[in-house]
Amino acid sequence: MSVDPAWVALSLVDHLGGKKLRALVAYFNGDLGAALASSESELRRVPGIGPKIAAGIRAVDLAEVEQALPRWNASGVRIITFQDSSYPPPLRAIDDAPATLFVRGDWRPPPRAVAIVGTRRPSAQSIDVAQRLGYELTRRGNAIISGLALGIDAAAHLGALSSPTGYTIAALGSGVLNIYPPENRALANAITMRGALVCEVHPSAEARTPALVARNRLISGLSDALIIVETSAEGGAMHAARRAFEQGRRVYAFDNTATGNRALIDMGAALLHKDFRELEAI
Repeated sequence: MSVDPAWVALSLVDHLGGKKLRALVAYFNGDLGAALASSESELRRVPGIGPKIAAGIRAVDLAEVEQALPRWNASGVRIITFQDSSYPPPLRAIDDAPATLFVRGDWRPPPRAVAIVGTRRPSAQSIDVAQRLGYELTRRGNAIISGLALGIDAAAHLGALSSPTGYTIAALGSGVLNIYPPENRALANAITMRGALVCEVHPSAEARTPALVARNRLISGLSDALIIVETSAEGGAMHAARRAFEQGRRVYAFDNTATGNRALIDMGAALLHKDFRELEAI
């Protein structure tokens, strides 16, 4: 389907988000041109839109986005809006689903997917576990979802790619044309051949902490289950686990002594043993 530049432009407004954008569309009866032309006072009548978001909408440069669309397309970026049939149904079902996804690679919404995440500084054993999980789960017909971070994420992606039929999706906190971390650029390129990179931010955006945290709901939202291989109780992977719990996903924590893993088991995560016997239920 053709992409509406106004929808894309609005989806890039800071803090607007998919839920508020859909409320904006409803308020203006689908007329996004009217929304962009509206006064701040009129915009603030839309539920959830305050002065900062209204100012962001008023500052939208629609012509800039219209000019960027063909450039993004030439760079291999595909745009999938919330209304598109290619938008993944599990992600569409979450309360704060992104309004727009920017994708590079072989985009195929998987029928079954498992997220594998964890610390950027894992033990050698945890690296091995993440790679074996990525391989075994793809061999059983699951796609692997992770976040392209150093450590566990990268190992999970590599494990998926080591399977002849493996497919993996990396959800980014930067733009799909601005890979973060830069150490994983070669891995990102490999993923585009046997999977896809996906983000909700501007395709050229640099990584920022809010976006890196927000992408955790994409990781869990794209998945049927989430596995934490190793994390501390203060680790970033805990964000993904909490979002998975909120979204009603199955959460597994690998059986080790990491403080985050033990905390997750206390929160209700299922224990994943060293022989992976729980994979039969995933």
